[in-house]
Amino acid sequence: MIAFVRGKFAIKTPARVVVDVNGVGYDLQISLNTYAAISNVENGQLHTYLHITENAQTLFGFADIAEKELFLQLISVSGVGASTARMMLSGMKPDEIIRAIVQGNTKQLEGIKGIGKKSAERLIVELRDKLGKQTIGQPLGTMKISGVDEDAIQALIALGIAKPQAENAIKKTMSSIPEDASLELIIKQALKNL
Repeated sequence: MIAFVRGKFAIKTPARVVVDVNGVGYDLQISLNTYAAISNVENGQLHTYLHITENAQTLFGFADIAEKELFLQLISVSGVGASTARMMLSGMKPDEIIRAIVQGNTKQLEGIKGIGKKSAERLIVELRDKLGKQTIGQPLGTMKISGVDEDAIQALIALGIAKPQAENAIKKTMSSIPEDASLELIIKQALKNL
């Protein structure tokens, strides 16, 4: 229903953000990964998922589409609700969750609050093949966490660079520049790394 919201981050906490979109405040539940991605910016876009139950309508926000897609995969598993999925994304980075599921690492999944042995096993059984297929040809550590990384990749693609080359250039660039580097600096440095 609501694919994304773009506006000013009026209120930011590690668990929620209020996005002012032309005078309307959208209250979004977020993970710690998303909070880390938006903590130093005043405006931006968050991908959203509207979760409707008989008692509430909750809007969840994600800094990048990959985190949202993983959230949707997690809540598709019986016994894993939206709050548990958000807790998982707060406890581990998305690529760590995928790696744990694909490798069948129940102990790592059980380390997340709200995930017991049976839930961890169910996650592995139901998602191992799906997540394994999605990451074929893509190393598990390359999933984007930062919206700035994704913006930089999209900018390189718009310049005519193939997506795999753009991703490799950004990955190489991010390991050699400060974390708080501007998008412009990231793109310029990535062009040199091609």
